Amino acid sequence: MQSVFKSSAIWIVSAALVFSGCSNHNSSNNQGSDPSQKVAFHQTGLPIVDEPVTLRMVSPKSALAPEFSEMEIFKSLEKKTHVKINWENIPDTDYTEKKNLLIASGDLPDAFYAAGFTDYELINYGKDGTIIPLEDLIEQYAPNLKALLKRRPDIKLAITAADGHIYGLPSWEENNLEINPFFHVINKSWLDQLGLPVPQTLDEYTAALLAFKTQDPNRNGKPDEIPLSFMHMQWCMDIAGLFGAFGLPDNLEHRVVRNGQVIFTAAQPQYKEALTYFHEKWYKQGLIDPESFTQDAAQYLSKGKTIDETLGSYIWWEAEEVVGTERAKDYVLLSPLKGPHGDQLIGRANGGGPGRGAFAITSVNSNPEVTMRWVDQQYEPYMAAQIHWGPLGIIFKKDSTGKLVNLPLPQGASAGEYRQKVTPGSGGPGVITADDFGKVVDMEPRAQNRTKDLAKYYVPYMEKEKYPNIFFAAEELDKINRIEPELMRYVNTKRGRFIVDGVTDEEWNDYLKTLEKMGLSELMAIYQTGLDRYNANLTK
Repeated sequence: MQSVFKSSAIWIVSAALVFSGCSNHNSSNNQGSDPSQKVAFHQTGLPIVDEPVTLRMVSPKSALAPEFSEMEIFKSLEKKTHVKINWENIPDTDYTEKKNLLIASGDLPDAFYAAGFTDYELINYGKDGTIIPLEDLIEQYAPNLKALLKRRPDIKLAITAADGHIYGLPSWEENNLEINPFFHVINKSWLDQLGLPVPQTLDEYTAALLAFKTQDPNRNGKPDEIPLSFMHMQWCMDIAGLFGAFGLPDNLEHRVVRNGQVIFTAAQPQYKEALTYFHEKWYKQGLIDPESFTQDAAQYLSKGKTIDETLGSYIWWEAEEVVGTERAKDYVLLSPLKGPHGDQLIGRANGGGPGRGAFAITSVNSNPEVTMRWVDQQYEPYMAAQIHWGPLGIIFKKDSTGKLVNLPLPQGASAGEYRQKVTPGSGGPGVITADDFGKVVDMEPRAQNRTKDLAKYYVPYMEKEKYPNIFFAAEELDKINRIEPELMRYVNTKRGRFIVDGVTDEEWNDYLKTLEKMGLSELMAIYQTGLDRYNANLTK
């Protein structure tokens, strides 16, 4: 749901323009494919058409990426399919605004690629005819995607709107790396120097933090040690994972599922107990970096790279990024800590699953069947891997079994930056399922390491359920967007204050009453209804 909330302001601002522009979608200023290009094509096999056909596509592009027309992967697709793409690449920093302006003006392309459409946009642009339903085209002209959706009904359910239509195609890398973003790291070099064990319990961890603060483990004679630093309510940098020590794991949405029931964690007694502990045991004793509630990523990452080693413990899913490659050997990961009542748990990140707005075909496209056949090539597993991470001969080679394996990176290049130069990236069409990893394609080395760390330190202690990425109906999204943003701002502000200042019973009761006035029960009812519907549809 995060993408919905991030875009809600843009939707509100542009809605009037969008709807006022709907009547112009077929006007003379439209630059989609030429209707005279309507061609006979091959329903199976390659090329798709004998005589070349040109499609106009709009897509975001990262700053490091060349124009898509220059990418080898798209040149290869053109040779195989005889479908030429007239790319209009928009810098990703400007894409949302310019995409909305194109739609509002009626200047529609044939398709939006790596489109990033929100649920709101898919529903409303589908309703007003800006984009077309795709399920019949998938059935007739997309054998790769059709087979995937038959094999994985959960993916089909995820991309199907409440009205039964599919308006956008999926994008997904099912590597499960996002199931827990909160990797908890501690300075083992300091522990060894102070004669302390790697903490297994919350109280042992607190004792270690106190020793870091008071016993000068970096031996520079200065009180410059930071026992614990994090970034309040930020993905992969927050202490939400530590709430599990009190019997109820937390996450950035404060929403968990147990036995099919949706629970708002930030209104539960376990949450209050955790906040009280963090205030009394950590903040009051100066064990929490006070900038944890205000710092940005640049400040946070710099704290592990000071001349003298000053960082005792932190949250981040790649230790090296915080403290550097050389210093990383001084640090180890912590499994979930056992709490005061014997609880040792960590939650699952909500959502995940396939993005459903990766590719959309507009109403001005005079060759939708050609377009669907073209994009379906990218749902063949080997091609999907190349679209997401890079082409054969540049990023991958095939081993003796035919599996795609990573080639060495150029000297001094990082995987993330290099791949932006040779591929449209992970937001484009294509799905790489968990079954594809190790058979069709190898994970990149850093992903393999993270997978091993998850399996060793966190998976054994994980909650069984999570809240899935549900495609809500338009009226449900209206209610969620009316209630949730303000409520979450209030909850997260109070969370920081309760850790810093503590929380009395009276303050807690007032807080709960305010949540109810803000619509918490109505919000949770919507989420419960959505989950019940999702589970019922999944078993059909």
